Amino acid sequence: MNQEDRTPEDAYEAQDVSEDDAEATRRAAGEAESSRASRGWWDRNADEYQSEHGAFLGDDRFVWGPEGLDEEEAALLGPAASLKGKDVLEIGAGAAQCSRWLAARGARPVALDLSHRQLQHALRIGGEVPLVEADAGRLPFRDASFDLACSAYGAVPFVADPVGVMREVHRVLRPGGRWVFSVTHPIRWAFPDEPGPEGLSVSASYFDRTPYVEQDEEGRALYVEHHRTVGDRVRDVVAGGFRLLDLVEPEWPEWNAQEWGGWSPLRGNLIPGTAIFVCERD
Repeated sequence: MNQEDRTPEDAYEAQDVSEDDAEATRRAAGEAESSRASRGWWDRNADEYQSEHGAFLGDDRFVWGPEGLDEEEAALLGPAASLKGKDVLEIGAGAAQCSRWLAARGARPVALDLSHRQLQHALRIGGEVPLVEADAGRLPFRDASFDLACSAYGAVPFVADPVGVMREVHRVLRPGGRWVFSVTHPIRWAFPDEPGPEGLSVSASYFDRTPYVEQDEEGRALYVEHHRTVGDRVRDVVAGGFRLLDLVEPEWPEWNAQEWGGWSPLRGNLIPGTAIFVCERD
């Protein structure tokens, strides 16, 4: 497992930090601050996240989002039979559930995540998938190392420079390689992040790109998420050197009765919650 050098700010973020008194605000947050906040937040919250959502995600399923769209069904990376022998990079892999699914189909996945604690959960579950601790904006791989890249709600929503991530993924993919990533559907930013009826009324401008930040009393970011419109995401993909093949907006299935944060059957049957971008490197 590779580890990047950590700064004093990173050490602060890795400590036990109480988020009970965190202030939620909308303000600017740059690349370095966003990265530090994401590393710290996921290190602190990985245990709770895996405990709460681990059963839904499974140990070796490939789920694209809270709706439960499964790669087994969707085949957004290509038919399952075509994955055998492919080198695949999973970005923001968490406990590497998607990578295990890929390995079971004969692919050669590498699971990358910024959070050391998330990768410890990958070790706990087990398997032979290589794990790499690194930032999505600085991928520690040679050019043209992979045939495919994927990310299920990993990294992309949390970075200040999404085009930089796109260009890094483009760099490590071979010509013709596919890059598929899912994010919170941009329209959700106009609504409160609530699963009930209160989450169905527009409360903010869809066009306000100011990041959402939770910060401590010193003003240090504990959590950062960046908003991009649908058009922004498409332009980011193109600026990164990709061709957009498809934009998938999963509908909420009848079998899924769970609430996951602001996702719920009530909202899912009325407005999209996830956007999946299927891209190809020329």
